[in-house]
Amino acid sequence: MPSPPLPATTRHPNPADPIVHLSYAVPRAGIPSPASFRQWVAAALKGAKRRKPAEVAIRIVDTDEGQALNRDYRHKDYATNVLSFPAELPPGVNLPLIGDLAICAAVVAREAADQHKRPRDHWAHLTVHGTLHLLGYDHLVDAEAEAMEALETRILAGLGIADPYL
Repeated sequence: MPSPPLPATTRHPNPADPIVHLSYAVPRAGIPSPASFRQWVAAALKGAKRRKPAEVAIRIVDTDEGQALNRDYRHKDYATNVLSFPAELPPGVNLPLIGDLAICAAVVAREAADQHKRPRDHWAHLTVHGTLHLLGYDHLVDAEAEAMEALETRILAGLGIADPYL
């Protein structure tokens, strides 16, 4: 007698369909849907040509938590839009976890208004931006910044979102 198929939750995830865990430190009103975050993470993974399964945890934080995280991990005492924490798995541990993102809802809303952007587009940009950081992209050096921004712009264009750097 053949074995029954594994439940969907235990199957090996498709790289095009990342696992995204969301948690909220703020009310969900005005926050994009979990499906949107999954779409944006998937677009970033595809744009970066990642073919392996991926798992990301995203926490939507308030200003106090965003400031505390930025202060404790980057030594900058203010809330920022997105923080990326790449997974540091011990040798021999082979999991699809690529890391965690903390996105500050109040900063996203303020920046979107100040920059005259649709809030949803700004959420998408910061999710893509943070996911690329989890994959090792950075913008500390001009050449790397240009490459990362060009990749972000291509990924967002594929989602129907205008260049966020204009």
